Amino acid sequence: MSLLSRLERALGRFAIPDLSLYLVLGQLAVLGFALLGHFNVERIALRPEAVLAGEFWRPLTFIFVPPVTTVTMTGAIFLAFGWYIFYLMGGALEQHWGVFRYNAFLFLGWALTVAAAFVTPGAYASNAYVAGTVFLAFAYLNPDFVMYIFFILPVKIKWLALLAWIGYGFTFITGTWSDRLMVLASVGNFLVFFSRDIVLSLRSGKRRMAWQAQSFGSQNSEREPRHRCHVCGKTDVSHPQLDFRYCSKCAGDECYCAEHIFNHEHVVADTAGRK
Repeated sequence: MSLLSRLERALGRFAIPDLSLYLVLGQLAVLGFALLGHFNVERIALRPEAVLAGEFWRPLTFIFVPPVTTVTMTGAIFLAFGWYIFYLMGGALEQHWGVFRYNAFLFLGWALTVAAAFVTPGAYASNAYVAGTVFLAFAYLNPDFVMYIFFILPVKIKWLALLAWIGYGFTFITGTWSDRLMVLASVGNFLVFFSRDIVLSLRSGKRRMAWQAQSFGSQNSEREPRHRCHVCGKTDVSHPQLDFRYCSKCAGDECYCAEHIFNHEHVVADTAGRK
């Protein structure tokens, strides 16, 4: 049993359902009070120097700092859209992993961000990278999900995720040390949850390349699939246009197509042993 499974058994009853919704509502409330002039958002932002001076609430409250504190009509539309997307993706991850594991994903992102912030205590830390890691996780699990840029142009989310990774790389190269540490915190959170899946995919890709080379050399026209959905049986041979993913919550190396990566019963250890 994995460490995360043991933690879920011990602490699962403390998990908070719909955590994404509460984060969005918290940011909305803070923005509302700020616009009314009743609240100074800086008082809850994460600045480690202020924490060390006794303002102990900042590591907890900075997640409720809204992306902006002044809003135009156009800005309000995009802000509402951004909150909706975060809620949508967070809900999908919660449905896929379960409440506890999604809580753990957000908690780890928060913890890594706070830890990174204290390396450069004079700078403010942003919660945008915590939201960014949710986006990257959703895009990795559901690469063919279509988003509409400016509500018109359809783009598969995997290409937007590629742009996000490029942006992270650019920030890491050209940004301040505080920016670089925030990027590392976000990427670290992603890798903790997806490194196993990435390794399995790379190994499968290498086996597939080796098989293709052998098949080409022997002029063998028959091709064995390397990815087969555990639910519907679709393969990379029968449906080469599909993306296949491995579920980190299932026991064994269970592969699923894009349709069933979010919609399947997880394979437990004893069931995997009898397949």
